[in-house]
Amino acid sequence: MSPRPAPDLDLRRTQLTTAARGIAETEGWGAVTMRRVAAEIGVTQPVVYSAFAGGRQELIDAVSVEGFSAIAAALEAVEPEPLARMRAYLDFAAAQPRLYEAMFSMPSGLQFGTGAGPEPLRRAFAAIEIAFPGPDGIRAEVAWATLHGLATLQIGERLPEAAAEARLDYAHAVLTRETAATAEPPIDPRLGE
Repeated sequence: MSPRPAPDLDLRRTQLTTAARGIAETEGWGAVTMRRVAAEIGVTQPVVYSAFAGGRQELIDAVSVEGFSAIAAALEAVEPEPLARMRAYLDFAAAQPRLYEAMFSMPSGLQFGTGAGPEPLRRAFAAIEIAFPGPDGIRAEVAWATLHGLATLQIGERLPEAAAEARLDYAHAVLTRETAATAEPPIDPRLGE
């Protein structure tokens, strides 16, 4: 009997990141261990470590990079204007909260901003920068930080859902004005006129 051929490393990595995401989506990232991921796809722990020698952190970083590819695609799928990109960003975060958590809230060595990080992260940043251009990327960084704050607070149900559209409109108004100081806040639908 001849030995089984070794699976393609890229395929194995994809199987492992998919398993990790599946566990996280149902039970949270705390349940994602190398042992659990191995059991999920029917391999031993050494097989997992052969694909992710850096252990759990490297696995979660790989999930994050996949997430940045997905958010870049979501941003690129809409018009490159600020409100469309902002809405696509928030929709992505709301639809995939565990993936978003891996991308932004879990410990990671990934850097953000102009020219930083792996290609999918740079591509996601570029999709925001097209909507919020500036000579040094600062405007895009502030837009990204604003969207991240809104997304994180909305996913965590820390802000009332009823005012989500008003917050988005206000953030859009502030981020698209030449001087943020001149932005008038919209009427809060919770307070009436």
